[in-house]
Amino acid sequence: MLNPPEASPTGRGLVTALVVAVALILQVSVANRLPLPGGARPDLVLLTVVALALLAGSGTGMITGFAAGLAVDIVPPADHTIGRYALVYCVIGYLCGTASEGVDRQSAVPFLGVAAGALAGIVLYGATGMLLGDPRADWATVSGVVPLEVLYSVIASPFVVWAVLRATRRYERGERGTRGSDRFSVPAARYRAMSGRSGNL
Repeated sequence: MLNPPEASPTGRGLVTALVVAVALILQVSVANRLPLPGGARPDLVLLTVVALALLAGSGTGMITGFAAGLAVDIVPPADHTIGRYALVYCVIGYLCGTASEGVDRQSAVPFLGVAAGALAGIVLYGATGMLLGDPRADWATVSGVVPLEVLYSVIASPFVVWAVLRATRRYERGERGTRGSDRFSVPAARYRAMSGRSGNL
């Protein structure tokens, strides 16, 4: 075949769902059980959403963020208003996705972007809790916990970004190869037609 195979949208969707599911499992079974100072935890699911949004754009970031946030909302131990994480992750996924075109994936920009997205997501979650009247989201608690959650999430962000890049590399290569070859490759039918005409000269 002259043209490389295109990356399957279904395959990309399955990989995205699998990455989010693994992040959710690790969050519930590992991150939430870490005896870290201050009682704060790194938000692996939020980091994963931000990384996927930076790689795939605002549409994927928004949908992935909503689905991942809804899963966090209903997976035990869910002790908050259902929909808070879905709203926060959806908004953060969209915002990070809109900035994806200017991200140089070969530099440290993705790591900084994920850290900034984690900061925005954690602050937004605390703000929504205060607006909804969550007794655990008073100013004293938020101001004490948020800096620690941001710190832990920033420390975890390089590992999450590396894992997401590894998981999506196959499909990213396929898309780049297809886009890069479109300008130079000749469809097979046209090639045969050209060969037939050249043979008659």
